[in-house]
Amino acid sequence: MSVVKSLRKVARLARRPRRVDLSHPARSPLGSTVVNCVAYRAGRRITGGVPVEETVRQVRRHGDGFVWIGLHEPSEEEFAGIVELFGLHPLAVEDAVHAHQRPKLEQYGEVVFTVFKTVTYVEHEQLTATSEVVDTGEIMVFTGRDFVVTVRHGRHGSLGPLREALESDAEQLAKGPAAVLHAIADHVADDYLAVADAIQEDIDQVETDVFSPQSSTAANAGRVYQLKRELLEFKRAVVPLSRPLTALATEPCPAIDAGMRPYFRDVADHVARATDQIASFDNLIDSILQAHLAQVTVAQNEDMRKITAWAAVIAVPTMVCGVYGMNFAHMPELRWTYGYPLVLAVIATACALIHRGFKRNGWL
Repeated sequence: MSVVKSLRKVARLARRPRRVDLSHPARSPLGSTVVNCVAYRAGRRITGGVPVEETVRQVRRHGDGFVWIGLHEPSEEEFAGIVELFGLHPLAVEDAVHAHQRPKLEQYGEVVFTVFKTVTYVEHEQLTATSEVVDTGEIMVFTGRDFVVTVRHGRHGSLGPLREALESDAEQLAKGPAAVLHAIADHVADDYLAVADAIQEDIDQVETDVFSPQSSTAANAGRVYQLKRELLEFKRAVVPLSRPLTALATEPCPAIDAGMRPYFRDVADHVARATDQIASFDNLIDSILQAHLAQVTVAQNEDMRKITAWAAVIAVPTMVCGVYGMNFAHMPELRWTYGYPLVLAVIATACALIHRGFKRNGWL
């Protein structure tokens, strides 16, 4: 089983795209907060690596295209210029700066504010009672008619590979800011499915160990509870996203062209699949936990039966010795030459018969 899991781990790492940390100052000519700022027209990059104000000015001068600005954990002061430039709503800005939001969709005039919870699977050799299984982050997206502003929080979820993939598909990128919002949503949903598949392997391993006679009862309980806690964190990230995606797929929105709605329906289907997997995982872990508790109860009953059986065996010599331990002057058999060996034989025979009866009934 460990060999199979190792092979699956290698395959999972091989399929995972290379995460380029574009927030590093050496990779970002715009500073440590603004990861990237690029303008696009007809699906083609027209500017990049220039000040934000100049990029926006060029887009609005021509009247077509849009600008995509990416930020990583900005402060209120660092975000103030972009807020003023695009007229972003203060409530949405507060959520984007302070993070720790539920997945949601809010509309402020012609600007759509979307919150996505990113999830990544934490690789581990062996699941323990303290293993971290999933790590979460956040991506906030402001979508307007001629701009997309992404704000990322967390150690993972870099959008660099996603930007490169979109730039290689000019036809899709030409659909405007809605195409970027769809690509981010699809990227997040695909990660959900990948994490769900990895968690399935952990659940299978725990299930196998729980029903293994060589496994430790205490260790199994801790692993099951830990997996339950990590699954709950995963559930909080995935389940609330269904409603925002359904709204993007069905309800009219100024910043989202009607032609993009089928794409968001496809993403909503992916999230629904992940939600169904989480629900089945939750039920399966509950069943594993109940089975584990039943095993513990059976083991305790076995121990109590053995203790009771041995107590019954010991009760015979205790009773006989108790009788002869009473200091009465007139007691039978006290003067017999073979009285003592006879009493010992009676005790041994009685204990042997009781032991045999318990053994035949499966108590010993």
